[in-house]
Amino acid sequence: MKPLGPIPPGYGADAAGQLSIGGHDVASLIGMAGDTPLFVYDLAMVAARVAALRAAMPAGLEIHYAIKANPFVPLVEAMARMVDGFDVASEGELVRAITAGMGAAHISFAGPGKRTRELEAAIRAGATINLESEREAERALAAADGLGLTPRLAVRVNPEFELRGSGMRMGGGAKPFGVDQARVVPLVRRLVAAGADYRGLHIFAGSQSLDGAAIIETQANSVALAHRIDAESGARAPLVNLGGGFGIPYFAGDKAIDVTAIGAALADWIGDEPQRYAIELGRWLVAEAGVYLTRIVERKDSHGKTFLVTDGGLHHQLAASGNFGTVVRRNYPVAVAGRFGDDAEEEVSVVGCLCTPLDRLADDAMLPRADEGDVIAVFLAGAYGATASPAAFLGHPPAREIAISAVNAAALT
Repeated sequence: MKPLGPIPPGYGADAAGQLSIGGHDVASLIGMAGDTPLFVYDLAMVAARVAALRAAMPAGLEIHYAIKANPFVPLVEAMARMVDGFDVASEGELVRAITAGMGAAHISFAGPGKRTRELEAAIRAGATINLESEREAERALAAADGLGLTPRLAVRVNPEFELRGSGMRMGGGAKPFGVDQARVVPLVRRLVAAGADYRGLHIFAGSQSLDGAAIIETQANSVALAHRIDAESGARAPLVNLGGGFGIPYFAGDKAIDVTAIGAALADWIGDEPQRYAIELGRWLVAEAGVYLTRIVERKDSHGKTFLVTDGGLHHQLAASGNFGTVVRRNYPVAVAGRFGDDAEEEVSVVGCLCTPLDRLADDAMLPRADEGDVIAVFLAGAYGATASPAAFLGHPPAREIAISAVNAAALT
């Protein structure tokens, strides 16, 4: 038996024992969307998450949403009213951010390998380009000159430090991301001398850390580094984006970070500075607000083991299958939606419909009895689900997605 991850707070059962999401029972949500597999995103939970973060962080700290975590249009439109800025990583995300109602002046565009047309699109829109190299800086300056516009340019820093305990290290050592710390000051001077609208620094050392002390340490190092770059370049960064790194508890034994402690420490570091600071979060804001619903097609026994074969799988939920950077496969929180909260009765493995042994949503998990037609709920599905998974693999249709509030829902197939 392998333990399941912890179900996030905020979910419960209705009077019939069905999982309730945002005040809606699972059966009605599936009926509203038309079928399974289905992603459900609770916008009220997202709003509560943003509000809790604001209450914990220093006054004036900007909160930015990294669209790559979940670019579903109704969610992004709602998020545009909740946060102070968007961070995008492609021209497609840039268009989506602007269409959602976020002003271009509050959008930053990061990521290596930006094509010239993407640089031009960001310059035309008035978004800030987070430069990943000196060569990209020269290409952006040339593109702006050709357009006759002043580009908004920031420098993404590859710091010499890492975020300890992070699931994905984005800084420290040789990286495709950002400009090596020792080369940032000359680049800032170059941008200022060229007449660019210098917009500041982006320092993103890592992601998915559950070590609050490590996050505090990294933020302190980032603030100190920004001060040093300002002093040595002679140009104060109008905005310092401290990145994110806030992890969420996916697996058994994981504990949520204390954002209040992180916010208190950050307040000590930035104090009453006139300089603007931001943090950039994706999964921490939306992951726990999402549930993936997939229906059991067949209950199968093989060599004494029971498999619940579903109509979904890793083509929609690559991360839950353990194939999205996880070194050792562990179980996400999973439940039988129609018997939510019931005692576990049997050990089963939940597998998808793809012709590969990698398609597993839960291994040797203890669950209540489930049969053909029952619905399995996979939690923590609000981030890096539909668009981070190989949806075209084997030609199966994409999952449906729906964003709900307590009183209404907006669905797209």
